[in-house]
Amino acid sequence: MADNTANGVHVTNTSGNVVIGDNNTVTSTVNGAEPARDARQEELLQAIRRLRADLGGVVPSEQTAALDAELSDAEDEIEGTGSAGTGRLAALRRALTDAGAVTGILASGVAVGQAVGALLGG
Repeated sequence: MADNTANGVHVTNTSGNVVIGDNNTVTSTVNGAEPARDARQEELLQAIRRLRADLGGVVPSEQTAALDAELSDAEDEIEGTGSAGTGRLAALRRALTDAGAVTGILASGVAVGQAVGALLGG
């Protein structure tokens, strides 16, 4: 919303781009709907978010840092495409195993492991 009544310009809530004057540049960002996710991918996404939050409360290690990176990548992939691919799920499973001392005692870690197992078929 722009208001410059001294110059006779008044622009309110538009649903498009508005340019006034010479030599202006317009940048338009289109925000579409999120990709469709099936229930299992949505469950994994929520479990990933809980585990990432829980990891903030543990003593950091190489394994937890690597796990957080894999969780972040999986979260981005699910948000961007609607699902985590088999390769991403396998990498996540390896990271969960490597950080097993931590993830085994966190309910959120167990939940991510179960969701990954269900998507990988075992």
